[in-house]
Amino acid sequence: MKLRNPLITILLALIIVSCQDSQSEREKYFSFDENNLKPMYQATDKVDFTLVNNKNKTIDSIAYFVNDKRISSVKGNGKFTLDLSGKKLGYQNVKALVYFEGDTVSTKTRVEVASGIVPKLFKYTIVNTYDHDINAFTEGFEFFRDTLMESTGQNGKSYFAKIDYKTGKAYKKVDIDQQYFGEGITVINGKIYQLTWQSATGFVYDANTLKKIKDFKFDKPIEGWGMTNDGKNIYQSDGTEKIWTMDPETQKLVDYVNVYTNDSKIQAVNELEWINGKIYGNIWQKDAIAIINPQTGAVEGVLDLTALKAKITNKAADVLNGIAYNKKTNTIFVTGKNWDKTFEIKVSE
Repeated sequence: MKLRNPLITILLALIIVSCQDSQSEREKYFSFDENNLKPMYQATDKVDFTLVNNKNKTIDSIAYFVNDKRISSVKGNGKFTLDLSGKKLGYQNVKALVYFEGDTVSTKTRVEVASGIVPKLFKYTIVNTYDHDINAFTEGFEFFRDTLMESTGQNGKSYFAKIDYKTGKAYKKVDIDQQYFGEGITVINGKIYQLTWQSATGFVYDANTLKKIKDFKFDKPIEGWGMTNDGKNIYQSDGTEKIWTMDPETQKLVDYVNVYTNDSKIQAVNELEWINGKIYGNIWQKDAIAIINPQTGAVEGVLDLTALKAKITNKAADVLNGIAYNKKTNTIFVTGKNWDKTFEIKVSE
């Protein structure tokens, strides 16, 4: 084998380093003017973007991209205005591709978009109070016909069951393998779907017999938290601000929304329930429920249930985490992890 001259090798290395340094310097030619950007915008805002020409280069034109989609182009160092109406809540990634002096370079920034709706404060009245199993670390709560379904968590103790809501006793219980930490459940098309926490695994059961039909693997690297459905799609939370849409036939996650109020991100959406076209979601560790628009993720209302925790006699009780809507009575059943009570409430603005 012919050996390369050491001097040539050194020269080549110096040329490569020189090119890399040159590329690094070129990327500093332009930057977004961050002084003109706010920490957070609302979905009704328009945002003006301008570039700082750090080296006074002659700019021919700029192409602007939002989330990798080309949106606009301007001549010279022209201003770009982004209308946030209809944009997904959360971060919008903006890139400028600058054409200058026979060369091209790009620079990036991002803006955070909150809802344009100020949430309404909802109130409630307690209709009934029932016993709840103090050992149930509640993760999912949902009515199937006239029967309350409950799933629980913790490794080695997880199960789901059909519950007599008046007594808190289980009609029938299905234990989950000890390696799994059980999470949310929902019933759709005669099947029970259940998530697990950090195992990227879910289960499907026959809703009548409770016999397992299949296991499935998550197709995204997320945790399993809460579940609900609208009769067509399943919605699931993952412990972040996201609510995912799942195809129940394939168990594939096909879309998501980010949950925001008008001025903040809801960082840990937990147990979910579909009620009259909205998603009611527990806010983890807040003992409150956010009323969420499923199309946009905007929080349209908030239900503060901290007063219910004071009615729990179990001092070791954990957070509120259980929402089950009874269509026949138009009431909501709420409980929490290791609570000794379930409350039937009626909600109004």
